[in-house]
Amino acid sequence: MANVTQEEQDLQYTFHRKTAINLFNEVWDLMEKAERTPEEDFQMIHKAHASRFHWGEIGEPVNFSRGEWQISRVYAVLRRPEPCLAHAKRNLDIVLEHEIKDFDLAFAYEALARAYSLSGDSAAKEKYLNLTKEASTLIAKDADRNIVLQDLETIE
Repeated sequence: MANVTQEEQDLQYTFHRKTAINLFNEVWDLMEKAERTPEEDFQMIHKAHASRFHWGEIGEPVNFSRGEWQISRVYAVLRRPEPCLAHAKRNLDIVLEHEIKDFDLAFAYEALARAYSLSGDSAAKEKYLNLTKEASTLIAKDADRNIVLQDLETIE
């Protein structure tokens, strides 16, 4: 492999970071649309995976976790239980492996509760709802805790 200058490394870092952030935000815009076309559904999937890829190139474990969480949420919105659950599990694995706490831990449990709800596994859903509530008591900021608890109310 050819030697890469510091300037080239900095450019690559900036490219991956900006791309990851922009794609992440574009996914949110699509998720929040009241009505999406089938093409927009596919764009949402592709953008979520692409954002996670770019974080994988330059990010930290917390970025990987949040990317997996977003992919899981996309599949939840699209009512696709298998990939929703796979990415929710991956998210929790990252959070636990790297001892990520606060709202990231609560949202990892929330993603699993949502995925199990979508999968029709009531017992697992209840388990992860309870773990989310328990983890939410350890969230430092009230605003972050409230977001988690409000999100729980959207799980069927």
